Amino acid sequence: MDFALILIFIIGYTAIAFEHKLNVNKAAVAILTGVTCWVLIAVNNLAVHTNPLEQLSFHLTGISEILFFLMGAMTIVELIDAHDGFEVVTSRINTTNKIKLLWIISFIAFFLSAILDNLTTSIVMVSLLRKLIEDKKDRMFFCGMVIIAANAGGAFSPIGDVTTTMLWIGGQISSLNIMVKLFIPSLICILVPLTILSFMMHGTVTRPVTNEAQSKTTSTVTERNIVFLTGLFVFLFVPVFKSITHLPPYMGILFGLGILWIVSEIIHYEKDEEDKHSLSVVHALRKIDMPSILFFLGILLAVAALETAGHLTSLADFLNENMKNESVIVMSTGLLSAVVDNVPLVAAAINMYHFPMDDFFWEFLAYCAGTGGSILIIGSAAGVAVMGMEKINFFWYLKKISLLALLGYLAGAFAYIGLEYFFHL
Repeated sequence: MDFALILIFIIGYTAIAFEHKLNVNKAAVAILTGVTCWVLIAVNNLAVHTNPLEQLSFHLTGISEILFFLMGAMTIVELIDAHDGFEVVTSRINTTNKIKLLWIISFIAFFLSAILDNLTTSIVMVSLLRKLIEDKKDRMFFCGMVIIAANAGGAFSPIGDVTTTMLWIGGQISSLNIMVKLFIPSLICILVPLTILSFMMHGTVTRPVTNEAQSKTTSTVTERNIVFLTGLFVFLFVPVFKSITHLPPYMGILFGLGILWIVSEIIHYEKDEEDKHSLSVVHALRKIDMPSILFFLGILLAVAALETAGHLTSLADFLNENMKNESVIVMSTGLLSAVVDNVPLVAAAINMYHFPMDDFFWEFLAYCAGTGGSILIIGSAAGVAVMGMEKINFFWYLKKISLLALLGYLAGAFAYIGLEYFFHL
């Protein structure tokens, strides 16, 4: 039955990869895969530590945190977009040169991810790109770089990526040290693919031509700015909320959504119901991409099933027993995080190893686990979010972006090793 569980997982991932060939929505495949894996665990009692129902409840807690966060962030972005709030940013980006725009977008994503987190950043950046680039093919390249940049920016910040946050909270790394040690490797991780793409790209992008009838909005410039600034404050407040209350990020985003909801109701109080409907949170909730959220649910359920059956721990044990070199173990973990969730892999490493705080192993693990997921579009929360929002094909990303992400990942990894061993930085 263990073999059947792994086989179903592989078949599910393959069907997701061949979504366009099979003409079956990946969300449907992901949900079916996740539930089927748990049926096998329940029927055959494959759970390692306790009964399957307790394990499912345990994992569902973590999964729901991600889904509620995603729903809250998407709703805020949709509300800002309904008020043309992103015009505040897009109006200041005047260049249409592909190379210049690619560098600007990538660095915004890189630094924004360190302040917010890679998932929120990817959602915000895709929404910005839709305002800046009309052609879908051009936009997909930019989205690929957003994934790489958001994951790289999140890796060097204690609040930028869930695995770095895990290591920070667990006492394996300290906040200032990880930012100092991983900034240069993370920067190199995006500079390498950026440089390569700069030689491959040429020409200019076309800005979307907005139909006046479609763009007509009843919000004023003042209302637009209020919603945009409040939404920005909400996103920036989430890590502060987490630090103060020690509650998970989804509580912060829901708290912020409540504030923005009240603000939007107040500023549109005197308007007719018809005029303010399209500017309401209720309308924004109807516009969020639910198939992407269900896709997340299915993928995370499937990976949780593998962890419950002990397969991810066995994989970590296998790496530990057969690869004696710390660097090789950590880099392999990063590569594996492109296929399976990096959270259980890092959790297994935390339980398995007992190095002191700010040891080479923990710092390198933070980098590799954070950036390795960029190699495949389904390897990180940022990638899955972008895949759902822009309907990017798995194989398109594999052919066009994966090699760039791998080269950036390896360049940053070797940069970290070199800086540590030769300069003791």
